Amino acid sequence: MADNTRQKQSPSYRLPVEDTDFLLRDEMRDVRFALEYAKAEHLLRDWGIRSTVVVFGSARIPSPEQVAEADAAATLDTQKADVERMKRHGAHYHAAREFGRIVSERGGALAPQDRWRDNVIATGGGPGIMEAANRGAFEAGAPSIGFNITLPMEQEPNAYTTPDLTFRFHYFGMRKMHLAMRANALVVFPGGFGTLDELFEILTLVQTRKAPAIPIVLFGRSYWQKMVNFEALVEADMVRSEDIALFEFADTAEDAWATLVRRGLKTRPSQR
Repeated sequence: MADNTRQKQSPSYRLPVEDTDFLLRDEMRDVRFALEYAKAEHLLRDWGIRSTVVVFGSARIPSPEQVAEADAAATLDTQKADVERMKRHGAHYHAAREFGRIVSERGGALAPQDRWRDNVIATGGGPGIMEAANRGAFEAGAPSIGFNITLPMEQEPNAYTTPDLTFRFHYFGMRKMHLAMRANALVVFPGGFGTLDELFEILTLVQTRKAPAIPIVLFGRSYWQKMVNFEALVEADMVRSEDIALFEFADTAEDAWATLVRRGLKTRPSQR
């Protein structure tokens, strides 16, 4: 019998699903995009995730453990000043953590009906505010979702997302789609370019009616009013006055929750 080793070792002989060189070709981008949609969609359905409350915010907000570690190591005045700055930012971590717990206990994540869970906390899956919100859900005993993204400076998933609901995306567009498509509400904590991008993505979808109206809360009135002059956009006739009524401000986790409920968030408290 003739030797067919070369034929069996040829890349063309590999099953397509096993041939990463083939799957990573430019011409296969549409398939990779579809796979990123399908994998998360099917796994979320397996867990009965029907709707979410999405939390955006900075990855740079330190955890209490990070603050304590930096405080213990600080000897120079510059280091001590950094610690004080971290402590100020840490208040946002505490608030996001409390908010994640409140939503999980009162929103329905712990009270599935016919296996479906509502208002499950969903974040970008990384550190900072994302970790805090996932941590609050974890401490309530509820599942929570992390939609991570592959970046040049690798983002590690935080330790508080439900392992089966910890996803990683290559395409920002597909990640944003999954964050938006089942969101019952959005709460945005202080953040930078990424947070602003995510906020205005949702606001634009709601403004243009490409997505249903949902309650939106910007956490930290002084921060957001300093960072974005929304009223100036109205004065310049760039948006309508009703467009900036798409959201409200809140300064505590309880206020954020109360605002979501007042603006129509449907809840199903824990029956434990």
